[in-house]
Amino acid sequence: MQARKARSIALRLSRLTAAAALLIAGAAAAAEVHVMISAGFFNVYSELAPAFERASGHHLVTTRGPSMGDSPEAIPTRLMRGETADVVIMDGGAADELGKQGLVREDSKVNLARSMIGMVVRAGAQKPDIGSVAALRSTLLAAKSVAYSDSGSGTYLSTTMFAKLGIAEQLAGKSRKVRGPPSGEPVAAVVARGESEIGFQQVSELIHVPGVSFVGTLPAELQPVIFFTGAITSSARQPEAARALIRFLTSPEAAPVILKAGLTPLPGK
Repeated sequence: MQARKARSIALRLSRLTAAAALLIAGAAAAAEVHVMISAGFFNVYSELAPAFERASGHHLVTTRGPSMGDSPEAIPTRLMRGETADVVIMDGGAADELGKQGLVREDSKVNLARSMIGMVVRAGAQKPDIGSVAALRSTLLAAKSVAYSDSGSGTYLSTTMFAKLGIAEQLAGKSRKVRGPPSGEPVAAVVARGESEIGFQQVSELIHVPGVSFVGTLPAELQPVIFFTGAITSSARQPEAARALIRFLTSPEAAPVILKAGLTPLPGK
């Protein structure tokens, strides 16, 4: 069984490397490509990056940070203080804001995958009902404590969804914003330790954290349309190599990795 699994992984990596070679053909000579990336797409990126580097000869220099928020590690904050990046991989709405500020090239933005917001409880705890808007509202009101991220999903919950449900005031005293990686942690880690009863974040940031049980995604009526996006920065020193990376991350061969990470591959990608 282990030998078969190892052969399967080796075959997949071989196919990814071959796909990368085709996509990168004609790109600039080997370069050092600086990437800023948020947590939601990081598992996909970290699995695919070695194949891209092998096929292209490029070396990826990676910096992590939230797509938005007041953290000094947030990607917009990093760019505004002059940190180096050729490409950003982050929440699509946040990338749009960077485009308006002239920090990324608006015409370079490419959607990589769709993301949904989900909820977890501590492993072994009863899973509450969040299958409808009414059920979610009741679950939130009944919860002793609620955790959400300091980035895109948490911003949506705290500024839009709680108010839409008419319970923003009731949640204000029992909700907690969790700073994410690199210096912070996933929301699910806080729930796993029992510090919050329920936690919300992008599904891709929840499902691989030990010590929690995944409850499900927000009801469709409340689920925002969120994409993880790649875009070239306005100050990029290696724009062609950065474009080659984005092409690779949107290739059909990348789709199984995207799906495994808890994200939805896009049609035609």
